[in-house]
Order: sequence, then structure tokens, then C-alpha cells
Amino acid sequence: MTDEIKTAETETAEVLAAADAIIDDFGHHRTADYFAGFAADATFVFHTAERRLESRDEYEQLWAQWEREDGFRVRGCTSTDRRVQLWGDTAVFTHSVHSAVELNGSIDAVDERETIVFVRRDGRWLAVHEHLSAIA
Repeated sequence: MTDEIKTAETETAEVLAAADAIIDDFGHHRTADYFAGFAADATFVFHTAERRLESRDEYEQLWAQWEREDGFRVRGCTSTDRRVQLWGDTAVFTHSVHSAVELNGSIDAVDERETIVFVRRDGRWLAVHEHLSAIA
């Protein structure tokens, strides 16, 4: 039983490390590193987008459009109320996220809830789905 608990604790720590890398890269606007945390076939559901994004490439294109047209820049990001649930080679990470986002020269605070689904691929936890909801 101790080995099972230790394995679950290790896997949870690995998922948290993968999530923390995504959050840190997002919060510092390191786009290449941020997107590297997601599988090419990842999907994205954002309350700010009019439809589901069907791939990492679609999201990267939308991000570049925000930068070009809106002066989009992430100025910070913090994560609280964190939880990891493990199911074999799949993990669900949920948290509350507070971001500082610049649009057209104005920095706004944004509070959201987020779910990131990870799968273990080639020995690492990789995000395959992200769902972001506004906190009402």
C-alpha cells in the first residue's frame, strides 16, 4: 500500500509540475514554452472564444491575432484552489486562476476557473484539453 501511495504522490507531483510550467510560462508570456506544454492535438474551450479550438495550432494562431490586433500580453498569473485527480495515464488538474492581462495598453485583472486534462505520453505529462470559465 505504501508503494501505491508513493506512486500516486509522485504522479500527482509530476502533474503539478507540468501544470506549474504551463502557468508560469503563461504568466511570463513565454509563448513557445507555454504552447510546448500542450499536445499538438489538444483542444481548448474558452469563454472568450466563440467556438472550441480544435488544435494547439488553432490556439497559437488566435494568440498571435490577439497580440497583433489587441496588443495582448500576459503580465502575471497565479493559481489557487488546486486539485489533481489521477486515472491511470490521465490526470485532471483544476484550479482558480488570477491573471493580469494587457489589452490595448490597459492592464486588467481576470479571475477564472480552469480545467486542464493531462495524459502521460512518452514518459511526460502533456496537456490535451483546457477549459476556462469566467468566475461570475
